[in-house]
Amino acid sequence: MSAPQLVVHRDKELMAQAAAARLITKIVDAQAARGSASVVLTGGRNGNGLLAALRSSPARDAIDWARLDLWWGDERFLPEGDPDRNDTQAREALLDSVPLNPARVHTMPVAGGAHGVDVDAAAAAYADELAAAAGPEDHGPVPTFDVLMLGVGPDTHVASLFPELPAVRETERTVVGVHGAPKPPPTRISLTLPAIRAAREVWLLAAGEDKAQAAAIALSGAGEIQAPAAGAYGRSRTLWLLDQAAAARLPRALYPPAIP
Repeated sequence: MSAPQLVVHRDKELMAQAAAARLITKIVDAQAARGSASVVLTGGRNGNGLLAALRSSPARDAIDWARLDLWWGDERFLPEGDPDRNDTQAREALLDSVPLNPARVHTMPVAGGAHGVDVDAAAAAYADELAAAAGPEDHGPVPTFDVLMLGVGPDTHVASLFPELPAVRETERTVVGVHGAPKPPPTRISLTLPAIRAAREVWLLAAGEDKAQAAAIALSGAGEIQAPAAGAYGRSRTLWLLDQAAAARLPRALYPPAIP
């Protein structure tokens, strides 16, 4: 478990640009060290904002896109191409603009696909795909992701792990079907906390006044069942990337001044 580190930016636009630059560096370094890189994407306004900032960055060409594996932390269990799916939004924000290897873009199953409307079977299939990608060096049923990104919801949820619901209590499976999520749509697929914690680095993104209370709760020692964001951490680093509005309720001593 790594203790959380905080970086607070002036506003959400600056946060997105700085996070995109940080991600480019991480991917390039991983590819130089190991030949490839593995990143878990998140949806929502902050995750998509980061991807759009990366698309606009001249430094994006430093990445060897063909040697990048992309995974998702969660997905709305909707038909392929639905505008509310995280992968649809990610393609629009970035993925369709870069030369990725399609075989290395690991989207979560769609509703009405090979598993019909059985979200639990779809989640098990994604768990199998993760396990197939894991090597002996990973010491577990998921690859050791270089960076796993998570948006933080106003209720402290991350991925589709909502406070008090069964998915956040899961300790064995790496991927679960989520039923009755309080945020629509109610049926989803999500990585579990054990899978999230397999990442070398976990980055939690929070911007806006509506995230201030969630950040304060998650960083105040709350339990992960009541505040799932508190249970999301990486093997070597846990990084909270916030704007000033989202950090407004944190003690000033907890984070350094905003950076340019």
